[in-house]
Amino acid sequence: MNQSRGFTLTELTMALAIIALLIAGAMIPLTAQIEVRNVADTQRTMESIRDAIIGFAQATGRLPCPADGSIPAGTTNAGLERKGFSSCNVVGSSFAFDALPWATLGVPETDAWGRRFSYRVSPAFADTFNVSPQSWSTKTSTVPSSPADQNPLCTPTPLPNSPTTFALCSLGDIAVYTRGGTTTTPVPLGTAIPVVIISHGKNGLGAWQTNGIRLTPIPSGNDEAANVNGTTQLTPTGGYASRVFFSRTPTPAASGCVDPIPPATSSAPLCEFDDIVVVISSNTLIARMVAAGRLP
Repeated sequence: MNQSRGFTLTELTMALAIIALLIAGAMIPLTAQIEVRNVADTQRTMESIRDAIIGFAQATGRLPCPADGSIPAGTTNAGLERKGFSSCNVVGSSFAFDALPWATLGVPETDAWGRRFSYRVSPAFADTFNVSPQSWSTKTSTVPSSPADQNPLCTPTPLPNSPTTFALCSLGDIAVYTRGGTTTTPVPLGTAIPVVIISHGKNGLGAWQTNGIRLTPIPSGNDEAANVNGTTQLTPTGGYASRVFFSRTPTPAASGCVDPIPPATSSAPLCEFDDIVVVISSNTLIARMVAAGRLP
């Protein structure tokens, strides 16, 4: 009578190793598929946010101010625009760059990774009609102030009717730059932009979380830092000094990376970047306002 023989320990080890390799191979494309879906879902959400912001402008004659990102979800004023009497200003402090006012706009609070969107608005597009004198132009005397005066200044004739607070000649103080190819020097994608909306991507560094706490570590000295702090300034050719944000091809983390701001240059690899950036241009916003009868 033949006796059945079981697997040896070596054979079991080899079988388990093969199974582990097969599972790992299957997981890699699944992970990639999830990330592709997250990016696509976030981009769709941001497109709907852009439409909601334009709709808000058509209804009120101005763009909304940012919300206070440090307020936890579900508490008083969470997601509501933070606005003073006539501008994006409260008790002498400027709030032109903070969290997207999702509750004011009636849009999702977070991106596909569960973090809040950042939002920057140009001051001339967000004040109310009771500002005197009316700040049709983006300039250093607006509240909050811009890095430089719109040039030439906007002096509309005829004046827009209340409640619209910007004119056909109004320009924003935001510039969006990119990098890539054979040079690391930033190149402008768009200038004089009224609004920029930012998802801080998969790594989420510096983004406001729903508990009102920023995800750490907060980036420093790179393009993602510019998208978190909103304080970087550049002067586009033929333009005026503007707040600068970056939109570029996703880039993995690299040792010794540098994202140089002109006039600095570098041959080092670019730093990690996975932000998603959406803008509303002056031309797009004004065309929609004209179509809605809000501008002459």
